[in-house]
Amino acid sequence: MSDKVFLDDGLVDIEKACISVTDSGFLYGAGLFETMRSCGGVVFALEDHLDRLFFSAGALSIDVGYERQYITEALYKVLEANELTDARLRLTLTGGPMSEPEEPRKPTLLITAAKLQSYPAEYYTKGVMVVLCPFRQNRADPVHGHKTTSYFSRMIALDHAHRNRAAEALWFTTDNRLAEGCISNVFLVRDSVLYTPPIATPVLAGVARKAVCQLSLQNSIELVEKDLYISNVLDADEIFLTNVIMQIMPIVQVEKHTVGDGKVGPVTGRLQKSFDELIQRECRKDK
Repeated sequence: MSDKVFLDDGLVDIEKACISVTDSGFLYGAGLFETMRSCGGVVFALEDHLDRLFFSAGALSIDVGYERQYITEALYKVLEANELTDARLRLTLTGGPMSEPEEPRKPTLLITAAKLQSYPAEYYTKGVMVVLCPFRQNRADPVHGHKTTSYFSRMIALDHAHRNRAAEALWFTTDNRLAEGCISNVFLVRDSVLYTPPIATPVLAGVARKAVCQLSLQNSIELVEKDLYISNVLDADEIFLTNVIMQIMPIVQVEKHTVGDGKVGPVTGRLQKSFDELIQRECRKDK
């Protein structure tokens, strides 16, 4: 059976799915995307993903062109058509094919799904290494803080990390503040207090980041959003990364520097367990 994707108006075979050669996302990266996960056939934190999509579309003047309910139904149609329950989904929305200025453009909506492939178990039990990104984020860049399809610089930095046997690269801003990973948000723990860069750094308002902030309060873990620097990274007792696919991934090494005692810390461990429970709870079909 051929894999199915949802393109604009309905389901199509993946090998028959085509976009216009004049699509603004293809030509200029003028688009947004959301990476989501489903568990037991239920999309985790779907409303948070859609909130972010619609917020960024408004901020960047991208016409969504579709109602939230339409997009929600499309996501579940893709899961059902591909007979998937635990899946990784990607929703891509672009400004659509270029047209004459006086003609309205129809946005392009593409949704794909594949079986969820987890990271190696040892990443979570033993932790991973990260490197420092050789590039910098500029807070004056209008696309920073939004999940746009202009992702090439992130892919270059992530490839740099992988070539150095690291799982991720940590980005800093042009004024040397800690920002985020290529595909993740970052948290530090010092003296049992949880720290993370504020959204205005700018960093992506990660769906998993939001969940961790909420879980920290539920677990009586003090959370502080503040400007952080390399000194904070080097002084941290624990560091971890978040996104909805990796969930909470502990960092035990920053290049040659060992984080804390080089093991997964107690705060990270508590939040890992809480995040697992959150996904199971939120993805129950009977709730």
